[in-house]
Amino acid sequence: MTVVRVVCPGSFDPVTLGHVDVVRRAAALFDEVVVAVGTNPSKSQLFTPDERLDLLRRTVGEIDGVRVEGFSGLLVTWCAEQGVTAVVKGLRGAKDYDYEEPMAHMNAHLTGLDTVLLPTDPRWSFVSSSLVKEVARGGGDVSALVPPVVLDALRARL
Repeated sequence: MTVVRVVCPGSFDPVTLGHVDVVRRAAALFDEVVVAVGTNPSKSQLFTPDERLDLLRRTVGEIDGVRVEGFSGLLVTWCAEQGVTAVVKGLRGAKDYDYEEPMAHMNAHLTGLDTVLLPTDPRWSFVSSSLVKEVARGGGDVSALVPPVVLDALRARL
């Protein structure tokens, strides 16, 4: 029997309930889901890579078939090394699709890596890590948008 291993990549700074939902749904569809934490140099990071790995492990690490790893460099190279057969990404709307489609085509062009796009649950369609950070920095309540461990980390950091 072949194990279908997929990756849910992102910077997860911080992880939101939208991220958790996509990981749970991917875990229900595939044998193994690797949540891969990368660093995006174009984004300012609130949490270090190690802190983000820890928050993710504490948030999604107990889901059957899910593991959390860090990576650097090209995602397609890392996926080939890990035996990953597809990328799974959540889509909040057309803007996300416009961002993800060229990356999906490039990944397929480089190594044949497929991309699966999951429409986001409408409850999380407006949630992004950037927006959560902005609201939290301004003193707004983000408790309904992030896991409790992330809320504690945000409060401690900000």
